Order: sequence, then structure tokens, then C-alpha cells
Amino acid sequence: MTAIQRLAELGITLPVPMPPVATYVPVSIAGNLVTVSGQLPAIDGKVAVTGKLGLNVSLEEGQHAARICLINVLAHLNTVLPGGLASITKIIRLGGFIAATPEFSQHAVVMNGASDLAVAVFGDIGRHARSTIGVASLPLDAAVEVEGLFYLG
Repeated sequence: MTAIQRLAELGITLPVPMPPVATYVPVSIAGNLVTVSGQLPAIDGKVAVTGKLGLNVSLEEGQHAARICLINVLAHLNTVLPGGLASITKIIRLGGFIAATPEFSQHAVVMNGASDLAVAVFGDIGRHARSTIGVASLPLDAAVEVEGLFYLG
């Protein structure tokens, strides 16, 4: 089953990718490595989950935000890569940034929203290294941001 078929099975349709909110490219390709810039939990061009974990965003909302972020990462890949998501042979790394209060400590649980979806869509090649970092704020008051490094084979 392809990644697109798995997404469809999960009820997910990839959106039109959101344009960058600053001066950068959303996807950079160097040889067989593809880096996707941090994506926000945006739906239809608007950040859907704003605020901070530990203050006004629940753990479940944070996980949902991370999932939306990964969907947006995949949308960029599917648009830019000539073979779409079928070009990906390994997710090397995902990075997650969680806007949170200083007392919040469940950053990894929030990021599981993205990681679990990566494995659901790609199977074993979706298993990846990961960093998850708590931050004071994110662009457009987003609660979560997710970036990724992918291998094309």
C-alpha cells in the first residue's frame, strides 16, 4: 500500500501547501536528502491551534496540532518531489517545537502526534530519529511546529 493510499485509509487528504511566512524555502533538496522547513498546524492557510501547552492548549490539542503539522510537511513533499510521497524511502528525522509554559514537561507526548502518523503512513520507513524542544513562542502563536529530514532512494 502506498503512502497516499494509507493517508486515504486514515481519512486524510493532503492540503495545498501553505506558503512560507518569512524569507525561506519550504523544501530544500541536496542529492538524496530532502529537508522540509518547520510547518505550523495550519488548515486552509490559518493556524488552527494557537497558544501554549500547559496554559491554554491541552495535551490532546497539542498532539492534534503535531499531526496537522506533519500533514503539512507531507503536503509540501508530495507537491515538490517528482514522484510525490512514493519517492521517500526513509524518514530520517523529525524535529518538533512545542510552545509551552516553563512547567510543562510532556513535549515528547505532544510530538507523538506527528511521529505516530509518520509510522501509520510509511510503516517501518517512517520510524525516525527525533528531537522535541519546548520554546517560549512560535510564529503566528502556533502551539506546535514540525520539521523533517527525508531520504530519497
